[in-house]
Order: sequence, then structure tokens, then C-alpha cells
Amino acid sequence: MLSDRINILSESITIAIATLAQQLKAQGRDILSFSAGEPDFDTPQVIKDSAIKALQAGYTKYTAVDGILALKQAIANKLKRDNGLEYTPNQIITNNGAKHSLFNLFEVTINNGDEVIIPAPYWVTYPELVAYCGGVPVAIHTTEETGFKITAEMLRDAITPKTKMLILTSPSNPTGSVYSKAELESLAEVLKGTSILVASDEMYEKLTYEGTFTSTASISEDMFNRTITINGLSKSVAMTGWRFGYAAAKNIEIIKAMTKLQSQSTSNINSITQYAAITGLDGSADADIASMKEAFVARRDRAVALFNAIDGLSVLKPDGAFYLFVNISAVEMDSMKFCQRLLEEQGVAVVPGIGFGSDGYFRFSFATDIGSIEKGIERIRTFVANYKK
Repeated sequence: MLSDRINILSESITIAIATLAQQLKAQGRDILSFSAGEPDFDTPQVIKDSAIKALQAGYTKYTAVDGILALKQAIANKLKRDNGLEYTPNQIITNNGAKHSLFNLFEVTINNGDEVIIPAPYWVTYPELVAYCGGVPVAIHTTEETGFKITAEMLRDAITPKTKMLILTSPSNPTGSVYSKAELESLAEVLKGTSILVASDEMYEKLTYEGTFTSTASISEDMFNRTITINGLSKSVAMTGWRFGYAAAKNIEIIKAMTKLQSQSTSNINSITQYAAITGLDGSADADIASMKEAFVARRDRAVALFNAIDGLSVLKPDGAFYLFVNISAVEMDSMKFCQRLLEEQGVAVVPGIGFGSDGYFRFSFATDIGSIEKGIERIRTFVANYKK
């Protein structure tokens, strides 16, 4: 009865774990969940005020499919101010979150059999969407020794005549790794002379803790021409439920194609979200972002210290995002087994590394208060100390 396409897709493991944790909590279990990629902070008041004003002004009707002009100009201004990138509004489209941006991008660029290079560990959705659109996900497995980042040599070895696209994520979900300008320049050299597109997911840009964030498209004119920049406001200003993402590309044909697809699927994104997003982009919430970032740094440092004090576990300190990718290989290579037992026995929900393409790890979100983090890691310490295969 169902299509072959939908049968290709697997349920998002992060959503599945978070849902199970919520269900167990509703049943009265004492559950601590570190599975969701969602800030625990509220959306800044200045952004909510913009939404209220939009409602009161009656901005509740359909808009242009790709977004209102004022919003697309705000995105263009942000990209120029923060990233040194020059886009015009017709090179930008707004979507229902970055996941929607990626889905539309893959649908309009990937043909059956096209290969898409995805560094692993990767966000769980990348290979699923690529396969759904007829593409072939090609994982490049990274290690802690390279900071969970691919090198120019690794990229060169993965390219074939069928390679259509490279997906880069910086800062990374799930590892928090951030590509430096020099590292991006080395990857750009490999891509010179090819027609390979680059999808640069920069959703965690504002949550870069060490060093300076560099946008992929800013590396060179060649990279600017081949890169589609994906971003949004879900993480930086805690607007997850508002569903706002966007894509920007020098190649107007790609944006036009994404708009055409969106016109026959979702049409425009929520009108009120669009007006609120202008405020989220124009610098009005910068103080809120700085406050959240300061809290995330304190949580990160505390969680890293606690995990590295547990015999059998280790974790690299992430340079961005709000996740720890904890190495459990000395205790258990089967991350699904480990995480299922941890939830059942200790009431702690984390996401198995296998969902990110790297078994022997789990992802721990520190987007919650330090008290819960300390309590959760203490439960994990007890669990590991008594773990029997």
C-alpha cells in the first residue's frame, strides 16, 4: 500500500528517544532526558513582542512562497554583516526549519544514483533525506584524532564521477566540532575544477565557543558559487517551535527550483514567524544570545569534566553546538544496547551513536540546567560502574 520511497525512511532516532522518554515520564518514571536538540531557554521577549505586533497588525494572511521581502532582506543583511556574504533577496528562500530547507534542496538537485558525501558522525537526517531523494549517501568516517572533521585527503579519496554534493556541518551535530578557515580552504582546493555542490549547514553558528566561526561560502569565489548556505534561528535564539530556516545560494536556479517545489507542497512558512524572525536576525536579540552562550559554556565545561572522570568513558570538549559525543567503546560498542539499558535501569535518555553513523558513542545534550546535568551524569557513572555485558 505504501510507496517504496517512504519505506526507505527510518524514524528519526533522536525524536524516537525523546518521545519514549516523555512517555515514561508521563507514566510516573523519574526520567532525565538529554536527547533533544532543543535549548531549554525561552524565546527572547523582543522576538515574542514582534510576533505580537504582527498579530495585532493583522499580518495573518498568505505571503510570497519564499518569504516576505523584508525578511529576505534581513537575511541578506545578516549574511553580509556576520559572514561577509553578498546575497540578494532572490537568492534566498525561507523554509519550515532547516530540515525543510535541506529536503527541498536535495529534492531539486539530486538525481537517482547521485552520490552525496557526508562526514560521519553526521546528523541523523542527512543520509535519510539523501536516500529518500534517490541519492546514495557516502559516509566519510572521522575519528577523535582529526577532531571528528574530514581532511582534504579524505575528501579527495571519497570523490567519484557520481559525486553530486558534499554536506558540511559546522559547528557539528553531534560532535560540536568546528571547521577552521584553514581547514575549509584545504577542502575548497580539492573541489576546484569540479561541479560538486556544497550544502553548508550552519545552524549552530552563533554557538561557537572556541575560535572564530567561518562560513563555508566565504572561503573563495569558487566556494561561494557552489555552496548553498543553510541556517535558521532554532538554536541561536531558541525558536525551535516557530519553524524557521532559510537557504541562500549564488545559483538563482536552485532557489527558484526550491520555491517551485515549496509552492506545490507547504507554500509560505508561518506569516507571524516571518515577522518575528526579522527581529531574531537584525541584532535585537544579541544580548540574549550572549547570555545563552555563556550558560552553555559553563554547562559544557562541567559536563566534560564529569564525564572524563568516569572510568571507561571519555569525551572531547566541543568547540560549538550543545552536545557531547561520549566515547563508550571501552564499556560497550553496541550503543543502542547501552542506551536502552541506561534508560530502563537509570532513567537517563541519551541518543545512541549508531544513529549518527558511529557506534561506540552516545550523544548527550547539555541544553539543560547544570543541576540536571550533574544528576544525570552521576546516574551514568553508577550505571557504568555496574555495567555487565
